[in-house]
Amino acid sequence: MLLKDLLDGIPHTCEGPEEVDIRDIVYDSRKVKPGSLFICLHGSEVDSHKFAGQAAAAGAAAIIAQEPAEHGGASFVMVTDTREAMAQISATWFGHPAERMTVIGITGTKGKTTTTYMIRSILEAGGIKTGVIGTNGAICGRRLVPTDNTTPDSYDVQKYLRVMADDGCKAAVLEASSIGLRDHRVDGFTFNYGVFTNFSPDHIGGKEHKNVAEYMECKSMLFRRCRTGIFNIDDKNWEGIAAGHTCAVETYGFSPEAQLRASGGELISRPGYLGAHFNLSGRADYGVDVCIPGRFSVYNALAAIAVCLHFGVGKEAVRIGLNTVKVKGRVEPVNVPGNYTLLIDYAHNALAMENILTTLREYRPHRLICMFGAGGNRDRARRFEMGEVSGRLADLTVVTEDNSRFENVMDIIADIEVGLKKTTGSYVVIPNRKKAIQYCMEHAQDGDIIVLAGKGHEDYQETRGVKHHFDEREVVADILAGKV
Repeated sequence: MLLKDLLDGIPHTCEGPEEVDIRDIVYDSRKVKPGSLFICLHGSEVDSHKFAGQAAAAGAAAIIAQEPAEHGGASFVMVTDTREAMAQISATWFGHPAERMTVIGITGTKGKTTTTYMIRSILEAGGIKTGVIGTNGAICGRRLVPTDNTTPDSYDVQKYLRVMADDGCKAAVLEASSIGLRDHRVDGFTFNYGVFTNFSPDHIGGKEHKNVAEYMECKSMLFRRCRTGIFNIDDKNWEGIAAGHTCAVETYGFSPEAQLRASGGELISRPGYLGAHFNLSGRADYGVDVCIPGRFSVYNALAAIAVCLHFGVGKEAVRIGLNTVKVKGRVEPVNVPGNYTLLIDYAHNALAMENILTTLREYRPHRLICMFGAGGNRDRARRFEMGEVSGRLADLTVVTEDNSRFENVMDIIADIEVGLKKTTGSYVVIPNRKKAIQYCMEHAQDGDIIVLAGKGHEDYQETRGVKHHFDEREVVADILAGKV
């Protein structure tokens, strides 16, 4: 494809010819090959403008930048924002695949992943093939492709959308994180539907957002990039998120003012199954069971139903989809013999841990057991907080390892104990995570709920900078088979 065609509609200046053939698009200088278009990005760690000269020397046909940079004999294109330009260029490069599907974006502090999978489960129960891009990776057909970010860079978003479209997907559901929206990762197309789940302070400081106001502003961007916005009006921040919207507005919640309403929210509990039953009114009128525990699962299910009603799916597809949905690493049940419930969850900070443990408390378990560790080379305060939360809410805490990275596991555990000792909660320390899981299973009592927290969808343990394969589902299977 010619450079001039990729730049069509993008304000720019160019030093050198635009009638050059582009064979690939890259934004990592190490991947440049002859004929590549190299796009310079300001990253949180690296400014790739510094490597433009290396890209030219490696054979880049053209370089796009937002500030002067060395470029050798390559055509040099200046734009205002290279991330914004990359989104437009990537959409053109992959043939605007979003135009061939109905595209849904989910934003909010919590619930994005679960809502995304609920939508997919309902639509596929209704015969509508659906792809997903989010925290757990990109689902393209039957393939799950790991991703580095909740919302990947725009080039990868467009690449996955193209695979989905070519595979016959009629819908695609994307987690639209605040960082992804801010950094133009989902530019280059218009969402058919945007969904707001909820809002609470998070991702503030460091390399993320400078304050809560900026965080909210970034979330709100989705509703200037979609045709219809679907909002949880029970969240007090919904109007702040909707401020400046350019889309049609729909609402859901328990509130009488919501267009799609839930009532009830009765908890369902049996070994291996924790869920909720609720009734719909407004845009739909029937009862639904959702096989994910807690009141927030009702909100996520409402959001999913509100979207799926636009596809014309019937109530049986909704019921089947919500009662069979499984989200890897999000309050995920693991089948075990015995009269107890074993769950895997991604909770890896105090807020997430408080949410999951409070939710599970509502099911009145015989004992609530929480096994977790904490990541190395991260804020130590997080460890104190997690220890205190688990000590306060769990009947028994099993302290173990997580991704220790370059820290000593016992130092991390000692920090967790600082928080635990502020409570009266019982705890044991088992540094080896595999043995900690085995301990939980071998000491389980009838009616217990055990949550293995922190790893969730991850399938590795990182120690001394090396990632080792570690999937808790496989560990549980090995324990049951007597291999541990």
